[in-house]
Amino acid sequence: MANLLDYCQGLPQARFAPGDVLLEQGTVAGVLYLLVEGVVEIVKGDVQITTTSEPGALFGEMSVLLGVPHTATVRALRDCLCYVAHEPVRFLRSHPDIAFEVAKLLSRRVQMVSTYLVDLKHQFADKDDHFAMVDEVLDSLVHHQGLEAEPGSDRHPDPTVESHEPPGG
Repeated sequence: MANLLDYCQGLPQARFAPGDVLLEQGTVAGVLYLLVEGVVEIVKGDVQITTTSEPGALFGEMSVLLGVPHTATVRALRDCLCYVAHEPVRFLRSHPDIAFEVAKLLSRRVQMVSTYLVDLKHQFADKDDHFAMVDEVLDSLVHHQGLEAEPGSDRHPDPTVESHEPPGG
């Protein structure tokens, strides 16, 4: 992703100290961050999903592209320097090479999740409990072609996204 930094030379930069929050789960910041240097953690709820120090790592893209609140918190673990796209949609539209890299990044994530779900499906193929749902999840993930998807489930909806259901339904 370091080659993304080549396209960001004209963007403003922001510095973050350890503990500073770049993006907060459940909010809409309306910006994209590209990591120049430093270390950040990505946290969903109270669970640390990952850390990264990769120059060119991108944060906020799902919120920007889907128009939904951030699904995780991004917090600096060490001093960080980031490029900031304050008008991210315009930025992506005016830089098709970056938009293409973002598409590849998101495709890699879907591939990783699909691979993981297939592995789970094989591991729990003989189960009749909630692990049997992996097949349904995998099928809906792989074949989803709709314009919008609702995160969460009926049992545990994602509280960071407001409901679009009509009252009583």
